[in-house]
Amino acid sequence: MKIRLLSALLCLFSTTSFASAFYQTTIIPDTTRAGEDNAVQDSVETDVVTYWDEKNAVGLDFNEVAFVNWSSGGNNSVSALIHGDFERNYKKKLTNWKNSAVIRYGINAQEGREIRKTEDELVFSSSFGYRRDSTSNFYYSARMDFNTQFTNGYRYPETDIPISKFMAPGYLFLGVGAEFSHPEEDLTVYLSPITQKSTFVLDQRLANEGMFGVTPAVRDEDGNLIEEGESVRTEFGLQFTNRFSKEVFENVNLKHRLNLYSDYLNKFGNIDVDWQINVNLKVNDFIKANVGSQIRYDDDVKYKEDFDGDGELETTGPRLQFKQTLGVGVVYEF
Repeated sequence: MKIRLLSALLCLFSTTSFASAFYQTTIIPDTTRAGEDNAVQDSVETDVVTYWDEKNAVGLDFNEVAFVNWSSGGNNSVSALIHGDFERNYKKKLTNWKNSAVIRYGINAQEGREIRKTEDELVFSSSFGYRRDSTSNFYYSARMDFNTQFTNGYRYPETDIPISKFMAPGYLFLGVGAEFSHPEEDLTVYLSPITQKSTFVLDQRLANEGMFGVTPAVRDEDGNLIEEGESVRTEFGLQFTNRFSKEVFENVNLKHRLNLYSDYLNKFGNIDVDWQINVNLKVNDFIKANVGSQIRYDDDVKYKEDFDGDGELETTGPRLQFKQTLGVGVVYEF
């Protein structure tokens, strides 16, 4: 399942990358007469028009702390984060097709303990818009958003039983609506009154536990399994997305992404929130620093913790999730 899904995503993104290689050219013949034979010189290609815009950036952030006879104490540690951002955008007259992929994976190795995962993200987005005329900034739009993770997640220091895996969870949003795209600023606002949200938990143990909002397994009074939990949950609701990017100061770029979703049938008004803010500081063409934060809230994701110390995780209600990042590393754009 992992290989098929990843292959499908890679094929879809590769299609947009391959399509960007095709462009429209305007050929203007050179009719200058050369000599007495009035020969026509070869046609000269003078104009190349491409409707594709592509951006690629890959980077590596690295942090290291080492101690030798350090009187205050401390543990040696090494952290690394690899990340990539890819865009393939097509714009011609009345159509606008935007595609982006984001990958992030980080680890931390500290003396005296196992290697731990610090970051794990795979995100793919695609939106296609059509506007009525060339002066309008509003598009009739169809949009797809997908995100999951690469490897198992654990509640450290417990590493025997994973609490998340690849496609457990995985989220897929499919919707149609309207999008405003600013003609000069890197700003888009998207509203979809008809959006399908699918939550995938393709690990049966996690599905049986009802993790990430799927229907849990049915058991008898003795705990024997009667019916396995569902691995997919489907919802229909309202989605709002806002993205903005701007160089607020010289060599300081601000990126903002907000995604809000509310299900019509299940507690309409409870809003799932995914909000990211990143500030990129450019040192030179290759070295950059990044400060970021992310807030998540999903009413269907219940928090688990071992409150009584018996080794078993007890389930509580949803909680606000917060992540903060700071990194300095090498970034290569092409």
